[in-house]
Formats: sequence, C-alpha cells, structure tokens
Amino acid sequence: MARNKVARELEAISKVLDAHQEMLNPVFRDLVKYQRTDTGRQGMTAEQVLRCALLKQYRELTYEELAFHLEDSLAFRSFARLGMSQYPSGSTLQENIKAIAAETWEAVNRALLEQAAQKKVEKGRAVRLDSTVVETHIHHPTDSTLLPDGIRVITRLLQAGKELQPTPWYVFADHQRAARKRGLQIQGARKEQVRHKAYRQLLSLAGKVLGYARQAMAELQGFVGADLDETIAAHKILEQLERAVSLS
Repeated sequence: MARNKVARELEAISKVLDAHQEMLNPVFRDLVKYQRTDTGRQGMTAEQVLRCALLKQYRELTYEELAFHLEDSLAFRSFARLGMSQYPSGSTLQENIKAIAAETWEAVNRALLEQAAQKKVEKGRAVRLDSTVVETHIHHPTDSTLLPDGIRVITRLLQAGKELQPTPWYVFADHQRAARKRGLQIQGARKEQVRHKAYRQLLSLAGKVLGYARQAMAELQGFVGADLDETIAAHKILEQLERAVSLS
C-alpha cells in the first residue's frame, strides 16, 4: 500500500478484518442464497464483497465511483484483495453488496464492537449517527398542508369502515375538497384577513372530521363482523383511527 493517510487507515481496517474471518461466513451465505456455487464463471469472493462494501461506506462513494477507484487506485485494489484481472463494474458491485442482509451487517458490527470493548477502545453504550437531509417528494410540513392531509387520511379510514359488513351506524361527510380549497387559499392569500379566515374554516373542518372519527371509534369498539375477516378488518381500521386522532 502507498503510505498516505487513507492507505494507512485502510491497512489498519484490513488487519481488523483479518482478525475476524468469521465475518465472512454470513456474507458468503447471503451471496449464494439463491445460486449454485459449483457452476458458472468465478465471481467476487465473500471477502472481496465485504471489503468493497466497507470501501463504499468509508469513502461515501456511489457504485460507479467505487468501480472507478477500484480500477484506478492501488490502495483500494490492495484493500479489496482483487486479482490482477478483476475489475468489477458498478452493476456487479451493486448486485453483490446489496445481497448482504441487514442481519449480516449486525453480526459484523457486533464482532467489531466486541473487539473494541476487549481493547478498551469503545464500550458501545452510546451510538452517534450522522444523517444527511435530501430532497424527497414529501411536501414541506406546514399547517395548511398537514391539516388537509389529516382530513384525507381520516376520511379514507371512515370510508373503509363503511364497507364493512354489517355496515357500522356512524355517519360522516367528506370534506376533502373543501379542505384542499382552504389550503390553497392560505398558501396563495396576499392579505392576512383572507388567510386568517381560511385558517379558521380549515380548523373548523378538521374539528368536524375529528368528531366523525371519535363517533366511528366508539362504534367500532365492539364491532362484530359477518365473518372473522370483517372483524379483523374493523379492528385494524380502529387502530389506525386511534393513531390518527392521537396525532391531531
């Protein structure tokens, strides 16, 4: 290995992995779970896959970036124990690394933690997680969007309850369209007066829907369906309604 900082860190990690060869057994089982091992072209070994997975996380690389570094960097190739003619592609790396199950990663972490505890490096009583905020399709959480969402979810559950047999006796009205309209008015209002009025109307609609939900919950408490499946479905709807109401 080259003698730069990253290479020295990789060398230290490599020594830990060599001292815990038992980590490779669950990785191997994950890799061959649905495949025969006595046919086909020779692929990556369990050790190579585990080491490549650690490289990916250690350097925060994509699969394509990992493939590039494994071709370009002597330190990376040495750490991954790749042969002279082995140049895995991004898709190959992805297929193999994703095959490692969550239970296997837990076993690897436990083995490392046991060694750290033995050497009095880390007791493992506390864990620090670093997270990164990324853009998703979920909208920004504001009152004007969360209230219509809550109305929509509860209304959907109330509608599902009405499909049970026998039909429960609770009543409700669908205010989803009105709630969406008030939400849009709040977001687009230029005057505070208009915004405040729309907010009051939206809160009023939400209050009505909560009233419907509580009435339905009382009705579904002792509900006995036409068969066992109907009764189980009623209990599931009741649980979801209770959770939705508790969050309001």
